[in-house]
Amino acid sequence: MLVGGSARRRCAGFLMSRQPELSRGARSPFPYREDINEKIVLWEQSMSTVGFCVISSLKRCYPLEDATHIALRTVRRFLEVHGAALEKVVFAVTEQEESVYMRLLPVYFPRSLEEELRSRPLIPPDIGNADGEPVVPERQIRISEKPVTYEDDSSEDEGLSLGLSFIGSHAFARMEGDVDKQRRLALQGQMSGAALQKQHQRNYNRWLSRARTEDLSDIAALKALYQSGVDNCGRTVIVVVGRNIPVLLIDMEKALLYFIHMMDHVAVKEYVLVYFHTLTGDHNHLDSDFLRNIHDIVDAKYKKNLKALYFVHPTFRSKVSTWFFTTFTVSGLKDKVHQVESLHQLFTAISVEQIEIPPFVLDYDARENGPFFPSNSFSGL
Repeated sequence: MLVGGSARRRCAGFLMSRQPELSRGARSPFPYREDINEKIVLWEQSMSTVGFCVISSLKRCYPLEDATHIALRTVRRFLEVHGAALEKVVFAVTEQEESVYMRLLPVYFPRSLEEELRSRPLIPPDIGNADGEPVVPERQIRISEKPVTYEDDSSEDEGLSLGLSFIGSHAFARMEGDVDKQRRLALQGQMSGAALQKQHQRNYNRWLSRARTEDLSDIAALKALYQSGVDNCGRTVIVVVGRNIPVLLIDMEKALLYFIHMMDHVAVKEYVLVYFHTLTGDHNHLDSDFLRNIHDIVDAKYKKNLKALYFVHPTFRSKVSTWFFTTFTVSGLKDKVHQVESLHQLFTAISVEQIEIPPFVLDYDARENGPFFPSNSFSGL
């Protein structure tokens, strides 16, 4: 395949052993296959170099960044299995696509550990199936092996009655709306409230299913989120320890899954959150996009039954950030947030026997506020 000199120089930085080469404006002799399994055809023909033409275009109206993730991810998954058979993979991209590919290539083909760590925040929530392809549950065909069974000794009339009773009850027989149309209307804000709620519930159920099946022991070991006792009103207390969240070192998607795993059964009734901001650094701060993502994904019961969020040992920066987040990013949370300067204030709402407090928080509060405090009411709790 012919590649111009300037394009060849741009490729040099990303050309690695059996890794994709990026060439802008080059033409490919092979069409892109949507199903990654069909690329095995190339492997079976003993071809050592594969070129992919433009995968996404404005004409197809498919999001460029999503298409780039799919292209790089499916090739990465294919190379993990059949990489020994290929010497080079070339992506031909347009001028508009080049910057997106340059930004996302390190996510799937990092050249160093540092580059891998820097690229982790760019990993999308949906990482596809085993081949890297996106999975849309609404499009999966679900047909039971034997939807209707009859007893051999049943009469013909009974068999007919039994058969008719199944008509329309099987998932394959129920009418569903056009999935693509529903998503387009959702983006345009034209879907009804009931349809949006149904779509949101399906999405949450998918997250919950993953949370119940994936191994989240590494996140649990951080002791950053745990259930304690009850507050003075008998509501469950959930504790979040900010200092125990190494944002740059953990998989934040697994952190979200662990939050759902812990909270799904708690949020069915009223509860309160206690967040210890004590001695947190920049590497512990959850960004607003992650918090907004949690807010958008979780079930409605989380928001309805959250009665208070106690922000313990806030800083000026955290107060400003919290105000902006609860004012402009999410609604309905601002009145539930209480800035708590000392543990004594917290104990007016939650008995000291009902909350497990990390030792470093107790030590910090003793240094800053002294071992004894004057009586002080905490209004609004």
